[in-house]
Amino acid sequence: MPSPPPHQLDHGAVLAEVRKVRRAGVVRLRELAVPVLAGVARELPQPPSGDGELPGGPVEKVLRLAVSRMGGGTLQTAAEYSLGLAQGTRDWPAADRRRRAAQVYGVSVERFRKHHEFMVLGQIAEQIVQVVQVAQRDRATAATAATAVAAPADRLPDAHRALHVRVHGRTVPVTVHVHSVDLLRDIDIVVSPSNTYFALPAPYKSSVSATLRRAGARRDATGGLVEDRIHDELGGWAARHGAPGRAALPGTVAVTSAGALAGQGIRRIYHVAVAVPRPESNDYDVQPADITRGVARVFAQLTEEAGQYDPPLRSVCLPLLGAGRGGLTPLESFGALWAAVEAELARGAEWEIHFVVRRHARADLVERLLAGLGEGD
Repeated sequence: MPSPPPHQLDHGAVLAEVRKVRRAGVVRLRELAVPVLAGVARELPQPPSGDGELPGGPVEKVLRLAVSRMGGGTLQTAAEYSLGLAQGTRDWPAADRRRRAAQVYGVSVERFRKHHEFMVLGQIAEQIVQVVQVAQRDRATAATAATAVAAPADRLPDAHRALHVRVHGRTVPVTVHVHSVDLLRDIDIVVSPSNTYFALPAPYKSSVSATLRRAGARRDATGGLVEDRIHDELGGWAARHGAPGRAALPGTVAVTSAGALAGQGIRRIYHVAVAVPRPESNDYDVQPADITRGVARVFAQLTEEAGQYDPPLRSVCLPLLGAGRGGLTPLESFGALWAAVEAELARGAEWEIHFVVRRHARADLVERLLAGLGEGD
């Protein structure tokens, strides 16, 4: 029997509760009756254990996620002040928060209350609705894909999926690799996510960049570190292109060799700055627009140096940037990546495109999204 359609969230009901939070502030969030927002919190994936709960509980997490998706600028800043999410405003009275939000737009408090505030709170509600829709689509897609492509019990799922994708009237080959990034072979360029300081994580961690650092290092016969090649080259690149300790613009691309991964046919690592660290914390933010901008620069860099090698550089492999601790869903990450890939392919580029993911559920999602690109072509 087919599963029932997901519950459609009512924008008006969400907005009513967002306005209630604006009046009370997040400092009183646990005292408020906000059943719709509480239901949204239950819809979203649970954070990894040990992440720590926000003072306002799961509902505050929903509000912060929604505001973080507003694209920055005056709209996001006014939203943060309106709800008490801006640093130091948590316990401000509603009147003070409204006054500060009005200053962001440079208008009187009364004009802000009558005109701007409804727009700001409405946009918060809209982002909450979209967050739920994305979570529902991800779950539905994963469930459908698991049913449609479940492998027989006597066969392991495919680790390499060769697809043919329709892009602007032509068919292009795309390969999806379902394994750790350090198992890739014979690919010219592997893209690695980085923070804006191009500081690599410790090699014992499990992220894409840490895995590449570990795999690219050279070790002696006993396992002792001889050369931390990718780490050292990236540090050299950062020193040559900016003052030590200064952040690069999001979307900047730094290039290093592949270190010991050259033995597997990997020729270059393109490090893309997509993670913007939050001051005085261990957290960072990843914006889809920065991913798109960074991947576009990956192709610009590839175009510039492809002919300098023999044979020329031709293939590039992309992980789902920002879909780990970056906070983006796999669907959001793929959408941001594909915007740049599609633009490059639309101009007739002949690059070989690869994606790498570690989970079969994510591979199923990517495969289904790619399969749907040709519909209506």
